[in-house]
Amino acid sequence: MKKKPIYYDTETTGVKPLQDKIVEIAAYDPVENKSFTSLVNPDMLIPPEASRIHNITDEMVKDAPSFLEVGRQFIEFCSGDVVLIAHNNDGFDKPLIEAEFSRNSIDIPSWDYLDSLKWARKYRPDLPRHSLQHLREVYGIEANNAHRALDDVVILHKVFSYLIGDLTMEDVLSLYNASKSELIRHMPFGKHKGSLLQDVPKNYVRWLNENGALDKADNEQLKKSFEKLGVLEEVKT
Repeated sequence: MKKKPIYYDTETTGVKPLQDKIVEIAAYDPVENKSFTSLVNPDMLIPPEASRIHNITDEMVKDAPSFLEVGRQFIEFCSGDVVLIAHNNDGFDKPLIEAEFSRNSIDIPSWDYLDSLKWARKYRPDLPRHSLQHLREVYGIEANNAHRALDDVVILHKVFSYLIGDLTMEDVLSLYNASKSELIRHMPFGKHKGSLLQDVPKNYVRWLNENGALDKADNEQLKKSFEKLGVLEEVKT
């Protein structure tokens, strides 16, 4: 059976999986050309700064189902040999949705996951930015209602189709997983961006490590690369 992509997106009360909740989730299945979307009652107030981003208010979700109900519906929608694709999946959507499943004692299916932001950064290094909206503009895709879940999912499907061309989903996943095992040679961000990792000052690496920057999902490969060079052992002693 072929891998089936499911593009999905979440809107939340914030960015911290252990304390923030999902207020909207949406998904699109391009194989069967069907979509799923639902508001979610987070059983907490939505911070004003979050509402300003996605325009979802407490009034809108007060009668919405809980994640316990919506999560089960989402699993049913994503049945089969599925690859869940989201933009900044590793750094945002995946940790948030896994936290919700855990809180509600819902067993998570053995889905594969793919972060389209990481894919874009690797295969379109010529671009100055890799946000979903910037990629939409690069590929000449019509504007949408940014930061509402279903609208972003539809745009993501179109953008990712351009990014992968005629590659099969099996090929995409194989390349993606292979790239996750590659070591990073140059510092990808910060004031030492572009420097060889071995040339990055040890006090800066120590600061990154002590402040938890290297423990973020987005920096998994950076941490492994510093470990391979022996830099982390040096800064911890």
